[in-house]
Amino acid sequence: MSINISKTDKKIGFIGAGKMASAIMGGVIKSSFAQAENIFAYDVSDDALICARKNFNINTAKSIDELVKSVDVILIATKPFVISDVLKELECKTQNKLVISILAGVTTLTIENKLENTRVVRVMPNTPAFVKEGMCALCGGTLAQDCDLDFVEAMLKNIGRTVRVDEKDIDIVTAISGSGPAFYYYIIDLIARAGEKLGLDYKTCLTLSAQTALGSAKMMLEGVQTPDELITAVTTPGGCTAVGNDVLKNSDLEQILDKTIKDTMEKARALG
Repeated sequence: MSINISKTDKKIGFIGAGKMASAIMGGVIKSSFAQAENIFAYDVSDDALICARKNFNINTAKSIDELVKSVDVILIATKPFVISDVLKELECKTQNKLVISILAGVTTLTIENKLENTRVVRVMPNTPAFVKEGMCALCGGTLAQDCDLDFVEAMLKNIGRTVRVDEKDIDIVTAISGSGPAFYYYIIDLIARAGEKLGLDYKTCLTLSAQTALGSAKMMLEGVQTPDELITAVTTPGGCTAVGNDVLKNSDLEQILDKTIKDTMEKARALG
């Protein structure tokens, strides 16, 4: 059973201060989950650090070594291809610290093999975290405790929703929610352009399409009705929606989406 954690006094260090890291920083600081004075960041880009310091008034470090000495929790938010260099810098420095990774394709075992006796939690976030509507899936490594998962979940709930999954399923998560925003953007745009072709201006069509997607998702997330029940509630037999439903049911949309998610999952698995 998860524990409700509304705030923390732990010092949190970000290795990487790019967009996703900044979204998490902003969420935890603005919600008062953590105080800015307890947030530290290191990045190879001076511009990224200057931006983070300006936006959030956090502490910045000149090296990974300096950052690690100052914090209780380390969140790795670099590009996946530099993880070997990052782990080399962290070797023998992470005992009694929690390490969180948001890197696609990097397993908890990869990190644990380099950082002995270290508690690791892996997270797959997505870009709607920038507007606090993110979806984050998390799983623990072999040494991670329930309290570690509780902490990470409490932190990430400040940028959206969270779910816990088995690490063996993280590639499916990547396909559905990690890459998923791009697929929804594509579909929302296609619906808007279909309206434009019928004579309504594109900007209005895009607003209609995007807001309808947002509202529909919120109704589904309430969990009161199943997708089929929600569809039935909108549909009058023989009416407008029924005609559109028939077009969708008689198309190959299901096969296309099945292939989209499957191929994306297989690519994520190959990265690992």
